Amino acid sequence: MTRTRLTRSHDREPDAWILSRSRRLHSTRRLCEAADALGLALRVVDPTRVVPGWDASGPFLADGRGRLHPPAVVLPRLGARSGRTSTAVVEQLEAMGVTTLNPAAALWVARDKLWCAQRLVAAGLPVPAAAVVRPGMPLGVAVEAAGGFPVVVKPVRGSHGVGVMLAADAAQLQAQVGALAEAGEDVLVQRFIAEGAGVDTRVLVVGGRAVAAMERRARRGDFRANVHQGARTCGVPLTAALRAMAERTARAVGLGVAGVDLMHGADGPVVLEVNASPGLRGIESATGVDVAGAIIRLVARHCAARGVRRSAA
Repeated sequence: MTRTRLTRSHDREPDAWILSRSRRLHSTRRLCEAADALGLALRVVDPTRVVPGWDASGPFLADGRGRLHPPAVVLPRLGARSGRTSTAVVEQLEAMGVTTLNPAAALWVARDKLWCAQRLVAAGLPVPAAAVVRPGMPLGVAVEAAGGFPVVVKPVRGSHGVGVMLAADAAQLQAQVGALAEAGEDVLVQRFIAEGAGVDTRVLVVGGRAVAAMERRARRGDFRANVHQGARTCGVPLTAALRAMAERTARAVGLGVAGVDLMHGADGPVVLEVNASPGLRGIESATGVDVAGAIIRLVARHCAARGVRRSAA
């Protein structure tokens, strides 16, 4: 049987890149498997091992072997802690005319809880009441905005529930803010949604469409429903309400691929966070949905829009 793959008409370079630290990471491996199944020529590029440059011919990227031929499409898989340099690679690819499924501007917004909340509020989406605090500043305004104690204390930049704490009183809040500030973190004081504590819903949005949803339930004694903190998961139906809110959220941030975390409070669901590089293991296991395949089909559609054609390989 003749296999087909997607190639650009003028060369045999990969049609798309995944920016990822390693092909061995589970989500990256799943995406590579899905690309192989579809016949998409895909290359995994470590963004920390390439550098941007420019000359009279314009911007370029290079690695230890010289200049790299740009792909048609790139899918960034950059964690919340990815450095400035990795995102600069995405910006360089955009300057070179490459289609990026998650643009650099959206990556910056998604990894910063303050910027993300500002974007969502401007779009009319419900988010928990919160305020940014700094050491030495009165904390009362933030506590009042959050509806009083207890309050959730979290770093503005972070993921997997790391550094997220619950403050029961002013003394505890002061100590937690001080500890995070000493670690170089800006701090967000957020309303504690008691009725939804320990349970949230992660929705995967691909190309503007919600494709899968799972419930995450915190381990006993914890209010953080993060898989990396031991939360249990199960698939849940994609209701019209879940779809609408998750899709609006991804659109407001500007992400082609997004994990949207929602919590159900007394007044309805609110958006907790937006992840620009959502893991695939948990949601594929919980739901049985081929999320990696959905993402790669989106990549293939963008490749086709850029003039990629199928040919015998």
